[in-house]
Amino acid sequence: MTTYLVTGGAGFIGSNFVRHVLEHTDAEVTVLDLLTYAGSRASLEGLPPDRVTLVEGDICDPALVEALVARHPVVVHFAAESHNDNSLHDPSPFLQTNLIGTYTLLEAVRRHGARYHHISTDEVYGDLELDDPQRFTETTPYNPSSPYSSTKAGSDLLVRAWVRSFGVLATISNCSNNYGPFQHVEKFIPRQITNVVDGVRPKLYGAGRNVRDWIHADDHSAAVLRILERGRIGETYLVGADGEKNNQEVIEAILTLMGRPADAYDHVSDRAGHDLRYAIDSTKLRTELGWAPRYRDFAAGLEQTVAWYRDNEAWWRPQKAATEARYAAAGQ
Repeated sequence: MTTYLVTGGAGFIGSNFVRHVLEHTDAEVTVLDLLTYAGSRASLEGLPPDRVTLVEGDICDPALVEALVARHPVVVHFAAESHNDNSLHDPSPFLQTNLIGTYTLLEAVRRHGARYHHISTDEVYGDLELDDPQRFTETTPYNPSSPYSSTKAGSDLLVRAWVRSFGVLATISNCSNNYGPFQHVEKFIPRQITNVVDGVRPKLYGAGRNVRDWIHADDHSAAVLRILERGRIGETYLVGADGEKNNQEVIEAILTLMGRPADAYDHVSDRAGHDLRYAIDSTKLRTELGWAPRYRDFAAGLEQTVAWYRDNEAWWRPQKAATEARYAAAGQ
């Protein structure tokens, strides 16, 4: 029986992965999470205590990381500072968590010979023009545009260097924008859904033409598990579900699903350095490892997500007021 150490497993994507592992394997999982604002014990509630252990701690703590990696043969690294707006306000936590934290894990993995998988983002590639037919591939040059994406790019390069220099048993995946249950209300889709629940008009940056390639968190989890089971050491796999939608289309879809007029939203000032378009070519993952997304239809995944937020107000309500206060202070 495999025992996983999942960093950031009380956050959005990490907690979805933990649930996926429990459902589809007989593995036990230890979650290492600092439980910052983006991580929550509530995201792991209801999981069997004989299979899931939560350790509250920092991936930048060498002694703690050493002790945990020593008894876990598989390490899956989700933990990251990930909000672009926050990185523009204060880059320092992103440098600490995304670079020093990854280095700390890699050194422990190197000493103990553990299998390591590194979760990254398509934002390391920069952005594409709106009318560009190209999509990101595993060979696309890195061109990050924010403190967040630049620190994730740096962490990817650390992993590659540790594979080449020290023989670390690692793989990397760069995923497109996730949506689904347990996502913090500061993020685009849950913010709009919860605003509509509260009778507040959603907010759209600029003209809303920026395009993101959306994937349901369940599909991302399935891809990561497939890479762990079948991926080639040292390889990078791009994870995407052909879900390109511009932000205006997403807001209008949310409003329609929730029984509101499609145009019942307000425009706010665009954020600095707002990337135009992300688009993932996941051919390598699909052909080499046989993965395919379950939510091929974005509308179906979005409907499931809207229903989850409507049914789980007790989970997101404690975050909402403080999040909206921060946005209001920034005029957004």
